[in-house]
This record gives sequence, C-alpha cells and structure tokens, in this order.
Amino acid sequence: MDILLQDVRYALRSLRRQPAFAGLAMLTLALGIGANAAIFSVVNAVLLRPLDYRTPDRIVAVTTLWEKTGLHGTVSAPDFHDWHDTATSFDAMAYYTYSADAGESVSVDGVADYASEAIVTPGFFQIFGVQPQIGHLLGPDEERPGGPLAAVIGHDFWVRRFGGRPDVLGRTVTFGERAYTIIGVLPSRFQFPDKTDIWSPAWVHAETVSRSAHNYRVVARLKDGVSVERAQAEMTGIAARLSAAYPLSNQNKSAAVTPLREELVGSTRATLYLLLGAVALVLLIACANVANLLLARATSRTTELAVRAALGAARRRIVTQLLTESVVLSLVSGIAGVALSKLGVAALIALAPAGLPRVDEIAVDGRVLAFALGLSMAASLVFGVLPAAQASRLDLNASLHQGGRGGAIGGGGARFRSALVVAEIAIAVALVVGASLLIRSFVALGHVDLGFQTERLLVAESTVPARDLAGARRATEFYAGVMPRLAALPGVASVAGVRGLPAAAMHSNGGYWLEGGPGPDVQGIRSPQAVFTVVTPNYFHTMGVPVRGGRDFSDRDQYDAPFVTIVNDAFVRQSFPNGDAIGHRIQCGLDSLTFMTIVGVVGNVRQGDPSRPPRAEIYMPFLQHPFYGSSLTLVARTSVEPMAIANGIREVIRGANANVPVRIGTMEDTMSDAVSTPRFRTTLVGVFAALAFLLAIAGVYGVMAYTVGRRTAEIGLRMALGAGSPDIVRMVMTTGLRMAAAGIALGCALAYAVAQLLRGMLFAVGPADPIVFAGVPIVLLLTAAAACALPAIRASRVDPMIALRAD
Repeated sequence: MDILLQDVRYALRSLRRQPAFAGLAMLTLALGIGANAAIFSVVNAVLLRPLDYRTPDRIVAVTTLWEKTGLHGTVSAPDFHDWHDTATSFDAMAYYTYSADAGESVSVDGVADYASEAIVTPGFFQIFGVQPQIGHLLGPDEERPGGPLAAVIGHDFWVRRFGGRPDVLGRTVTFGERAYTIIGVLPSRFQFPDKTDIWSPAWVHAETVSRSAHNYRVVARLKDGVSVERAQAEMTGIAARLSAAYPLSNQNKSAAVTPLREELVGSTRATLYLLLGAVALVLLIACANVANLLLARATSRTTELAVRAALGAARRRIVTQLLTESVVLSLVSGIAGVALSKLGVAALIALAPAGLPRVDEIAVDGRVLAFALGLSMAASLVFGVLPAAQASRLDLNASLHQGGRGGAIGGGGARFRSALVVAEIAIAVALVVGASLLIRSFVALGHVDLGFQTERLLVAESTVPARDLAGARRATEFYAGVMPRLAALPGVASVAGVRGLPAAAMHSNGGYWLEGGPGPDVQGIRSPQAVFTVVTPNYFHTMGVPVRGGRDFSDRDQYDAPFVTIVNDAFVRQSFPNGDAIGHRIQCGLDSLTFMTIVGVVGNVRQGDPSRPPRAEIYMPFLQHPFYGSSLTLVARTSVEPMAIANGIREVIRGANANVPVRIGTMEDTMSDAVSTPRFRTTLVGVFAALAFLLAIAGVYGVMAYTVGRRTAEIGLRMALGAGSPDIVRMVMTTGLRMAAAGIALGCALAYAVAQLLRGMLFAVGPADPIVFAGVPIVLLLTAAAACALPAIRASRVDPMIALRAD
C-alpha cells in the first residue's frame, strides 16, 4: 500500500511538472469519457433500467401479428375479448386507448384545457401493481357498465390543475360532455401510457365490434412461472383458432407477446445503439491521441528512466510507475468527464425527439458513474500499456549514451505512433462518412415535396366536447359559425379545418369499395386501403394542395345532401389507372357505408413520416361526417408572421365557447417535430464525427511535429550536404501523407461496412453514395496535408550549423 501511495504521489508530481501535457491529455480524455457517459445515460434510462413497476419483467404487450409482413400492432376488441377469456398464461389482461400529445378537451371549474386521457378495461392497474397516492383505483363498481362516472388522475395533473390539494377527491373533471368524479390520484412515477393525465373506465365509450378495426393496445401480466415463450406459444394457438373461425377478418393474423420494455423502446433502440457506437469510436481516437502523447513523453524521459534503472529500480517497478501515471491521468479525466456529461445530458434532453420514451428518467446516476469509472480504467490500459511496454524494453547503455534524445525508444515508438494515427484516421473516416450520409439524407428529407406549403401557415388545435352524434353535430355547427369570423381577422388570407394534420403520427385508414365491385363483406381485409381525412371547404386552397380536376367541397355539402368525396392522385392510380375517377361512387368504413360520389381529384400529400411515399387518400366534408368534426385542427394561411395572429384566433374561439381549448403553433414547427428523430441522430453523429475528425488531424499534426523535432539533426545534415528547403518540405510531407493515405484507405473499407448498417436510416441516399465516398477522403487528405505543412515548413527553416552543433 505504501508503495502504491508513493507511485500515486510521484505520478501527481510528474503531471504537475508538465502542465501543458497533462492539460491536453486530460481534456482529450475528458471529452471522450464525458460524451460516452452522456450517451450511456440515455441508453441506461431507455434501454437498460427496469420499468418502475412491480416485477416489471412479468409485464408484456400482446399485439396483433400480421404473418405475411411480420409487422405487429393494435388489436380489435373482439380479438381481445377472445384472448382475455381463453388464455391461461396471464394473471390479468387489459386493453387501453389513449389520446397522444394531450389531445382531449378537459374542463375543470369551467376552465378548458388539453389533457391526455387513457380509457382502460378492468385489470389494467393490477397489471402494473400500482397503488394510489390518495383515494382508490377504479373498482368493480366503477368498471361495470352503467356504474358511476369515475376517473383516476395523475400526480402532475393533480398539481397542475388542483394545486396538489388533498380535497381533490370528489371533485369533477369534464371531458366529452361527461362529468367524472375524481376517486384517486396516482403517484408521480406512474404515467403509463405516455404521460397520461386521466384514466377512465372503458365501458363509458362505445366499443368497436369489427374484428378488422384494430383500435386497442393490450397489456398483460404473466403468471408466476410462465415464460414469455410459453405465453407466446399459447397465444399463437388461440390466434390460429380465431383465424379458422373467422377467415374473412383473421386470415394471416396471429398474436405476438413482447416484454413491455422492448415494446416501448421500439425503433429507438437502433438510434441509441448507433450513437453509443459512434461515441465509443470517438473515445478510441481520444485514447490513441493520449497514447501518442505518452509515447512522446516516454521518449523524452529515457534518460530519467535509465538513471532510475542504473540506481537499482527493477524494470517491473518502472513499468508499474508508468501504468500508475496512466491510471491517475485517466481517473482525473474521468472525474472531469462526469462533470462534462451532466452538461451533455442536459443538451441531449433538449435535443431529444418527442417520441423518445422515458426521457424524464435520463440522469447521471450510480450506474452511469460506474460506467465512467470503467471507461477510465479501460482507457488507462489502452493508452498506458504501449508506453509501459516500450519502457520495459529500454536499452540502458544506449539511453545513457544518447543523453535522452530518444534513440532507445524512438524507433519502435515512432512506428507505434504512426500506427495509432493511421487507426485514428481510419476511424474518423468511418464516422465522417456515416455522418455525411445521415446529413445528406436529412437534407433530402427537408427538401422532399410534402404536397402542401408550410410557409405562413398557422395551426390551431381545438376540440368541442361531444359524447354522441347530437353533440358532434353541434360541434360542426360551432366550427361552421366560427370560421367566417376567423377569416375576417386582419392578417388571415384563408382559413380551413382538418381532422388529422398531414404530420400527425396516426390517421384513420381502412378499406374502401367501388360501386359495382366486391362489397364490404370482407370487412376491409382484402379490399384496397386508403387514408380517411375529414376536411372543411377551402382546405386545399389554404394548404396549397393543387386541385387536379373537379371541385372543392362547399357549404352545400351538408349532412342531408348527397354524400361526396375528393380523392388524391395515388387513389386514382390505385383504382382508376386507365380512366377518370370523377363521377364514380365509392364507400368506406369511416362512419357509415353510404356511397359517396367522387367530385374532385387533388395532389398527393405525405402523411405522417415525410420519408414515406404518399398513400391513397379519401377526403370527406366534415359537415357530412360530424362525429369526426368535434375535434378539428384549424389552419390559417396568413399574410403576416403566423404567430402574430395567435391571440386573435384564441379570442375568437374562446369567445364563441369558453369550453373549447386552443393550442396554437405553426406548420413549420409541426413538420419539424415530424423529423425530430432523424434530426436527433444526425446532429449527434455529426458532432461526434467532427470531434473525431479534429482529434485525428491533431494526431497527424502531433506526430509530424514530433518527428521533425526528433530528426532535427538529420535534417540539418541533409541541408549541409546540399538539400534545399523544397526537398525537406517534400520529405516531411511525403511521410505525413503516406500515413494519412493508409488511414484513409483503411477507413473507406470500414466506412462501407458502417454505411450498410445505416441503410435503414437513409432517405434518398444510397449507402455507397459516390459523393460522400469521394468527398470525405479528399477533404481528409487535404486537411492532413495542411496539418503536415506546418511541421514541414518549420523543418525547412532549420539552420544546419545550429542543428549539427546541438547534435
């Protein structure tokens, strides 16, 4: 122990004697460790940390599995009830639906706002083992059809709307024109699903009875001793029996049992592992740079080490001392890296896409600290072993004879240093190529034709409370009355409404049928599919969607008038490839099977993810489909900056009905949110690639500067024998560029493999994009040349007499 303490004290004194070296090495390592710890904190919270429920490994999601495609998703109500009543692998099974993005109109004490509501069946809270903070959960009385209207609220909603007062029990909250009595408040840690504010019983809401209407999400708790595999086998058998019993709706349908944590993570897993891999490569480059610094330092310390050996220090003792210095350096860097990681975590949370699960749980905790400590220890081995190994082969006589000019360690050390820089450049090439592919993909995504114009477009989400058809018709009358007043506001050029913006994550969709063709007896399973969108008159003009033929909707398209529809180009190509669609009649399962006459054709609009091609779309007038018009997103084309008219929009709507909440933004911000995930990974990989690039170029410069310094005498001799400055510059540049070229060649091969892994994340850019694979090596080679040029010019100015005299 005393020897270890002596080594540590000596290491600290040694680092203090060379503050420039210590500062540069610590900064390089701290950046690498801090970036890794920050990304790991996200991976830890999202992928590794168990869900904060009772025995979370027993909770699973049960989804519909489409056997032909391998995709799985939501469940129909009849399928759920058959699963619930038949399966024996579960202690409890429940379905739920919820309004994502706090999309329900909620009124408390006459003040309307938005909140997220989850509709749950009996057994839901039992699955999670949650207990209320105050009050009680939905019980048999509240969960039976016809029972009292009751709801449980979340902790955040309780604090936000009721000030966290305990007398909240017995108060009412109104949504959907129904007043629910609050019977309990859940603890702050429970927000499933997706930061829900209010949980209400499912019986209050009409259940869809079609097996082709997949509107529900299912969770279940496995019985003790039952594995996921056993539950999967049972559910596969149940689904097979349903497929045989209901071939029209359940053909090619099965069921998938997935641990809930895996279901929640979804596609986020690939992005996070990509970032973790990228930042790990940055740390490797940082370690290589520090190893180069230590090799250079060890070379300059040959006399010191030789004297210690001559005075009786064993080689093992010298190696131990050097490794101790590496460990001390890495630990101090690790502490600084943890401090930097906290800043990085704050930045990551700010950049995180809206769909990133468990973002509130991201923090630098004990596991992250242990990870940082482990990185520090691993880094100390990576960059400390090489100098120590070189020192173990120290030639005592040569070192003392040369007086510390590096001959004893110089040859092998120089080769090691060059090899490390080649590796740095190779890793940097791979990272920069990957980042460049993602950047080009993201730029292409930003320039994709959305089918509408986002500039100067205000978006105002609103919901009129309605629980039945009569209430929904009153809602359509409200919007029909308020839109002329909105259009009259100064700065408003045009206004309209839509149920489901193009950027919305989910849209109504299903099968449709042409008049004279197969009827709807197959429940949409085998029929052509389309997106269903309910809009007001003037929508296409306001959004800038081109009308190809026919007419727009008008105020004449009332509930009692003949039903009409407008379709897009993709629909025409899908169903009328050789003729005009206008005048034909179709029906779909949105809310009735009434035939609708096609009166117009419009351009395609990309729905949801803008990277996906446009789908067939059927537009319907909101006055003829009132049940889908109670929640409407108003869009206003403006002649001024959109948010300048936000207060006017809000005052008009609330002046007409104080119970209608309004949430206002711009279409550009909405579309920006739609690409938040690719922007998140592109930004971070780009930052890591830039850091790797800078570290690699710094490594090139460091090696060349060191080489010139060690070869000063040789350069002076060459110049004394007649070599000119251009010859010296050429010699130094050739050495550096040969090293850079080797790294770039190796890096291109590594980059090709990385690009294949990114294939599924790219849009409109191939993994072997010639612009990227030609441009990145050229840029790196030119930058490496610039890094070599400074030492080369310095070498060309060596005074031969001074150099030879010094030798």
